[in-house]
Amino acid sequence: MNERLNLLQPYPFERLRALTAGVTPTGALEQINLTIGEPRHPAPMLVREALVGALDGLSSYPPTAGAPALREACTAWLGRRYGLEGLDPARHVLPVNGTREALFAFAQMVVDPLRGGVVVSPNPFYQIYEGAALLAGAQPHFVAQRADDGFRCRWRDVPEETWSQTRLIYVCSPGNPTGVVIDLEEWRQLFDLADRHGFTIASDECYSEIYFDDARPPIGVLEAAQRLGRGFERLMMFTSLSKRSNVPGMRSGFVAGDPGLIDRFLLYRTYHGSAMSPTFQAASIAAWSDEAHVVENRQLYREKFDAVLDALGEALTVDRPDAGFYLWAAVPGGDDQAFCVDLLRQYNVLVLPGSLLARDQPGGNPGAGFVRIALVDSVSRCVEAAVRIRQFTA
Repeated sequence: MNERLNLLQPYPFERLRALTAGVTPTGALEQINLTIGEPRHPAPMLVREALVGALDGLSSYPPTAGAPALREACTAWLGRRYGLEGLDPARHVLPVNGTREALFAFAQMVVDPLRGGVVVSPNPFYQIYEGAALLAGAQPHFVAQRADDGFRCRWRDVPEETWSQTRLIYVCSPGNPTGVVIDLEEWRQLFDLADRHGFTIASDECYSEIYFDDARPPIGVLEAAQRLGRGFERLMMFTSLSKRSNVPGMRSGFVAGDPGLIDRFLLYRTYHGSAMSPTFQAASIAAWSDEAHVVENRQLYREKFDAVLDALGEALTVDRPDAGFYLWAAVPGGDDQAFCVDLLRQYNVLVLPGSLLARDQPGGNPGAGFVRIALVDSVSRCVEAAVRIRQFTA
């Protein structure tokens, strides 16, 4: 048995279930669960139709590299979305079964288990980063995101000795759970560090298409590299249709970046058995080729944020995020876990304690005192939850 499995901590939702076990909500209010970042807007009809029209694909084994048409669709989208030029679909892009699987597998490829090293990530963070680092034989190093820094990572606080041992850094922009978008200057800082110390950057951009200002879409790692006149060496972006197109059940995304990394990742994934079904590939081509449904999706989230923030009033200390569909809210009294338990008991609303999304480090747990609220349900149910939270804090 791999003893490193013993290093893994329970997933946040398992810890939440343990925390709320035995809690019986009072009254007859229907439960509203805003803990999981699972889009609940309808899947686009064009994706459904493409899926049904490609059912014959279930009868054949897919190549790990994906169909050329899918890689071309992904490359074309990168050009439209980020203005990227000169990308070769066969060298710069690789389909994956959602970002979660790919983010985990990438660390297994990048980190040499005989050498070990450090994997750096934000804190709070998407727990896959930590599990991927531990099972790859690396040591996680967390960089706190705190309110007094605008929830931005203080990369300059990472010791030089730690950077010298770093093999991989995970970044998430727009951030989960904070919604913060990395700007061009922060990307410049990260590129300088990567060039100086030789580590690889894995940029998790699965929330990139949910934003509020059409004139200012979030910048991605490859776009930043191009704008700064840098190549894609040791850079890999991860993106997905789950949030963009409301199809989390398809487990469809792609990675793009350094051709050398793409080549090695393809080799790893061939052995890993990570090929995407031809049926889902056809549906993915339809999704990446259409923007109308994405524009409509963003508008739904804008309306939801407007309504929920208005309904919350001053119940919680919270601002509209840069992007994404989470509210990262400070709770009265500062005890996020007690807040969640009592909110469930009294008003049958489930939100996620921020301390379960972070790890303790010097200065305390940076998620403590916050809750993550996923605005994935209908406008009416999200507003109803906000009204109950306001009543709860009154």
